[in-house]
Amino acid sequence: MSLHNLLCLDDFEDAARRHLPLPVFGYVAGAAETNQSFRANRSAFQAWQLVPRVLVDINPRDPGVTLFGRRYATPFGVAPMGLAALSAYRGDLVIAQAARHENIPFVLSGSSLIRLEEVIAVNPDAWFQAYLPGDDDSIFALLERVKAAGYKTLVITLDTAAAANRESNLRVGFTIPVRPSVRLAWQGITHPRWLFGTFLRTLAQHGMPHFENSYATRGAPILSPNVERTLSDRGHLNWRHLQMIRRYWPGDIVVKGVLDPRDARRAADEGINGVIVSNHGGRQLDGAAAPLAVLPRIVEACPDIPVMLDSGVRRGSDVIKALALGARFVFVGRPFAFAAAVGGEPGVRRAIDLLRSEVSRNMALMGVLRPEDFGPDHLIPSPHP
Repeated sequence: MSLHNLLCLDDFEDAARRHLPLPVFGYVAGAAETNQSFRANRSAFQAWQLVPRVLVDINPRDPGVTLFGRRYATPFGVAPMGLAALSAYRGDLVIAQAARHENIPFVLSGSSLIRLEEVIAVNPDAWFQAYLPGDDDSIFALLERVKAAGYKTLVITLDTAAAANRESNLRVGFTIPVRPSVRLAWQGITHPRWLFGTFLRTLAQHGMPHFENSYATRGAPILSPNVERTLSDRGHLNWRHLQMIRRYWPGDIVVKGVLDPRDARRAADEGINGVIVSNHGGRQLDGAAAPLAVLPRIVEACPDIPVMLDSGVRRGSDVIKALALGARFVFVGRPFAFAAAVGGEPGVRRAIDLLRSEVSRNMALMGVLRPEDFGPDHLIPSPHP
């Protein structure tokens, strides 16, 4: 497949659907229960129309954004995605490398299958997203490991107090832990590019994948029954833990998975440096509000810190609408995982370039020179959302 035939982020999903075994594709693409929140994430963007200005000299426009003292090439980055190395060979590494080359932020998931030390070696500016362990000593031990590796920005995901009801995963045969079956084997055999290029290549060169970054020490292999306990031990977390981490962590802290302005304000008051408004891409609480719908309220509650957004971003116009409603930055997840699956690092760089080109082109058509110049006056509600 020529990457030049892929013209937008949705094209990578279509290509990945053909390339990946159904259980693996379903894990990346799926959401919780009825997919209500997943659909709402896209509908929220369609509820707004753009109002452009004309006769503006757009030649000096610059889509770059400064965030936490670092200048990035675009107002979007790569959201954390667990198990990326299951859908793409060394997936976390190729996405991290692509993000570094294209000068956009990359957030490594705590549910990744590649050691965090290996990832920061190829992208020294990577952020680390932690799923916090079950006791204080284990939390400190994990954070000490992350700090020793050289990470400066810590992202704490808050919307995983309980494991989600991901029926769609079960329907396509994907489980955690992964359970070998005739159905799973047949899917591998009928998708030989993935079988030989990703799964068997990983086994031959790196052994059975493990959850590498949930604790200070190596986690369970993806086939282990202990995985489920490892990934669901978060119901005890409360504001005390956030206060404790703020006192300990010397760098920037971002909380992710916030939808209520009261929680966002409380996090800012506790010294958190940024908030990512997110419903986990519709993968946790089905029926949870679309982040774009609650974004203005959180921006109003937190004028003193960067408010960011993920979930449902697929086009440059989505990025612009989020900026116009007050987001400082947005993050994109699934499309970059699909791009890595079908094209490795060149695929991810192609996806980044497509989205960057859309943002730049739309800025020109809107008559806007800088991302921070967008505001509510650039939008009107759509009469047919």
